[in-house]
Amino acid sequence: MRTVSLTGLPTDSHSSYLRGPAAAPALIRQALGSDHWNRSSESGIDLDVDLCVEDGGDLALDEGEGDFDRIRMSAREAAAAGKVPIFLGGDHMVTYPVVAGIADALGPVQILHFDAHPDLYDDFEGDPLSHASPFARIMEGGMATRLVQVGIRTLNAHCREQAARFGVEIVAAADFAAAAVPIPHGPLYISIDIDALDPAYAPGVSHHEPGGLSVREILSVLHRVQSRIVGADVVEYNPQRDINGMTAVVAAKFVKELAALAARGDSQ
Repeated sequence: MRTVSLTGLPTDSHSSYLRGPAAAPALIRQALGSDHWNRSSESGIDLDVDLCVEDGGDLALDEGEGDFDRIRMSAREAAAAGKVPIFLGGDHMVTYPVVAGIADALGPVQILHFDAHPDLYDDFEGDPLSHASPFARIMEGGMATRLVQVGIRTLNAHCREQAARFGVEIVAAADFAAAAVPIPHGPLYISIDIDALDPAYAPGVSHHEPGGLSVREILSVLHRVQSRIVGADVVEYNPQRDINGMTAVVAAKFVKELAALAARGDSQ
């Protein structure tokens, strides 16, 4: 039976517009355990029966220089122990140290990334660790050999140049078709920025970007994944902008489906 570790990353100090995602992990966890639904995924895998889910709580972060290494070490230890870590953000900066830690343990990964933004800035507003820059850091560091980005709808000239520089495969929201999204081979890391969704489905984000994907469209891509999953994150949920906790439930839904994908890894 495969083990999935859940870890909250309560940090948003590298957000460029609004803060708030630091408060997200506890609310995602609360939604995941709510009595309003059960713990079965759409594939039939039950989080309480078919895999071991270890919730390690939130990592002790203080927005200091040591946070990067704390996150990296947490990801490295989980991956080295044969677990599949799923991280609850937090802003998108966290993906950089998480992937760095997994790559330390397992070698370079391939990435499937859902987002409104490519997050490829070389140095956004003087902050190389900005939540707008994690994939630039990952790709230039050789931590990933392939990056597929889905739902992008804010691509500017700089990020277009960066995408060409790193060989990033971009599926723009305007061109989206679930069956046509290329699925990287394993070892696969999946990063879901909640603002990949249209704000109608997820109002609880800092950056409302209309014209996005639906929950079903993202799930349709996830259900095509057959690669071995070695880690994942769900980030950029901002509870301060949510309505009736609906975005927390969406985030928890993604966590449940990602855990189910990880469980299938035993036979991959």
